[in-house]
Amino acid sequence: MRNRVPFVRRALSMTPLIDVIFLLLLFFMLTSTFSTFGEIELSQATAGSATPQAPSDQRSFVQLGAERIVLNGTSVTLDELAAQVETGQVLVSLDADTSAQRVVDLLVHLRGRKGLAVMVLE
Repeated sequence: MRNRVPFVRRALSMTPLIDVIFLLLLFFMLTSTFSTFGEIELSQATAGSATPQAPSDQRSFVQLGAERIVLNGTSVTLDELAAQVETGQVLVSLDADTSAQRVVDLLVHLRGRKGLAVMVLE
């Protein structure tokens, strides 16, 4: 025998949904960072733009690739490059496969040194 009572749909409660939304909001707020990223100063060497600087005694040429760093024709690591280049001017030539992170890593190792000018060639 069938139950003759008609099916009555209950009203859907929004309280659990609101609780979940607030928990997600709290999670994303606590796991995200609201600090600004550090900036690295970069001067770009272009044709025809001469900057009046004092002539530097030391000029180094760095070829930067995805897997290699060449300082004046000699393969070096990033730490060796930072140790060998102290003052003067550093010209950085980028290979086609060089990532932006690789350039930033190089600039971080060379920043903050007195008398050192780093220029990235196009």
